[in-house]
Amino acid sequence: MKDLKVVFMGTPEFAGVILNKLIENVNVCLVVTQPDKEVGRKKEVKYSCVKEIAINHHIDVFQPTKIRSDYQRIIDANPDIIITCAYGQIIPKELIMYPRLGCINVHASLLPKLRGGAPIHKAIIDGEEKTGITIMYMDEHMDTGDIISMEEYIIKDSDNVGILHDELSKIGADLLIKTLPSIIDGTNNRIKQDDTKATYAYNIKREEEHLDFNKTGKEIINQIRGLNPWPVANLIINDLEYKVYEAYFEKKSINEVGKVLDIKKDAIGISCKDGIVYITEIKPFGKKKMKVLDYLNGIDKTNLINQSVN
Repeated sequence: MKDLKVVFMGTPEFAGVILNKLIENVNVCLVVTQPDKEVGRKKEVKYSCVKEIAINHHIDVFQPTKIRSDYQRIIDANPDIIITCAYGQIIPKELIMYPRLGCINVHASLLPKLRGGAPIHKAIIDGEEKTGITIMYMDEHMDTGDIISMEEYIIKDSDNVGILHDELSKIGADLLIKTLPSIIDGTNNRIKQDDTKATYAYNIKREEEHLDFNKTGKEIINQIRGLNPWPVANLIINDLEYKVYEAYFEKKSINEVGKVLDIKKDAIGISCKDGIVYITEIKPFGKKKMKVLDYLNGIDKTNLINQSVN
């Protein structure tokens, strides 16, 4: 497949794993990624993961602000196929229809479940038993195109969004390379999605990071796992925000939710709908991430017990 001329469109680390695999197997003639961002107080310019990889492999990079109206450079590259993964903008129909082998996408869910920009987070948050990768033809809408191939992944209780991200990126890269030959020779599947079974995984909003202890313990633990290590769940005690990275749940009869009812040597226990969620790893506002064991050694614990959690 080394003579296959590919334009790759993607932005974050997940897409970077896909790009690296493509570079090993095909001729990536152009990489398209989101514009550079200024980060931090010093407003230092940060390249996307995909751009860094392209530069390291001496591949041309194109960073349009609005791909809908600025895509001629991609046309001029005359690719056999366009491959996208977590690019971050809607691709215009003119571009989708241009390559002779079409425009395909690597999506981190088992479509039509979890269409949208945060399928890895939502798979854990929603308590899904399995997720996976879908290779699909693109159309003008969000993740609605015909399915070419899929591979499942059973979600483990120990998985957080970081672990699941890494596992799915590897699966996605391998599945794409396995699938490409059938796309090239025209023997691939083309299965219509059942829109009646569609669910959605829109980008995580700030308010979705806040823990609600009116929920069940399982729902809260899933939310913590589904936001670790980014963007990270949070709660407030005594007007101080804590980022929450790790916790476990014990089922118990509870009279009042959202209170610090128990403090162990290495955990802060907060009541929820059906028991106590024990927080074991946190980042207090203005401090570094730490084990609760270390945090409790440095504070007056009486300032926490029986306090309401907001």
